[in-house]
Formats: sequence, C-alpha cells, structure tokens
Amino acid sequence: DFLFKFLVIGSAGTGKSCLLHQFIENKFKQDSNHTIGVEFGSKVVNVGGKTVKLQIWDTAGQERFRSVTRSYYRGAAGALLVYDITSRETYNALTNWLTDARTLASPNIVIILCGNKKDLDADREVTFLEASRFAQENELMFLETSALTGENVEEAFLKCARTILNKIESG
Repeated sequence: DFLFKFLVIGSAGTGKSCLLHQFIENKFKQDSNHTIGVEFGSKVVNVGGKTVKLQIWDTAGQERFRSVTRSYYRGAAGALLVYDITSRETYNALTNWLTDARTLASPNIVIILCGNKKDLDADREVTFLEASRFAQENELMFLETSALTGENVEEAFLKCARTILNKIESG
C-alpha cells in the first residue's frame, strides 16, 4: 500500500548498522565495521492493517562522509536518530544531526530518537530523563534500544511508520 523512505542517522559507532541488521534479520551483527558512505535495507511491515515497505538508508556517521550521506536525505519520511547511551559525545552531536534531517529531508520528517546500547546500562553516560527531555523539546518520539538483545528495535521502526501513516491519513 505504501513505501516509506527511512534514514538511520547519528554519530559513528552508535550502532546504526546493527539496529538495521537486527530489524531486518532479527539477529545481532557481531563483526560490524564502520559504514562507508551508505548501506541499504528494506522490509515490508504491517502497520494498522496496511502493508508498508520501509526503504531504509543507513548512513555513515563519520564526518568525512557527511557530504556523501547528506544527498540521501531527500524524500525521507522518517528517521531513526541514534546515539549511544554510553557516550556523551554522541549525545552532544544530536542537534547537528537533527538540523540536517529537518533541513535536508523535510521539516515534517518523523523522527524517533533512539538511545542505543541499552544492554550496557552499567556504563551509561546519558540518563533516560535527560534524553527524554531533549526529545520532548525537539518534538521527537523517544525509545531506548538494544541492537544486541533486540529490545525496542522493531518497535522504533514501527512507531515511526505508524506516525507517518497517521500524518498521511489526516492529510
């Protein structure tokens, strides 16, 4: 019924490719290297009785690929904005990623903030409350995920897709 273009954005090393792999293959990608440029995956999901194909573009988080990855933002309906809960640095970079998404994709892009690596709670540098507040201030949905255990991974993609569908249906 629908085709939605999704982006997975955020700093290098936050687990973007692992989230995508977990969502598509239902398993953790053990030997993940830094993405060069952009990788692609797709999955057909059922959202409120409608068949939706998610076209997911997993972008490199390293600064040197930024000019390449920016060209993929055009036409994206949704995005997973990923940071690593054990890395303050990746959290601090969120504003830049968010600005890129809203400027280059669309001001109406549906974004869900994902605090990844929830399985490493003992090494946490960013509190749930703090990230939750950031999400609220920037009108983002928010979930903490774990690409390792699969926790909230599918939920993140589906929640985003559901919101896009609702937006379409309400004009």
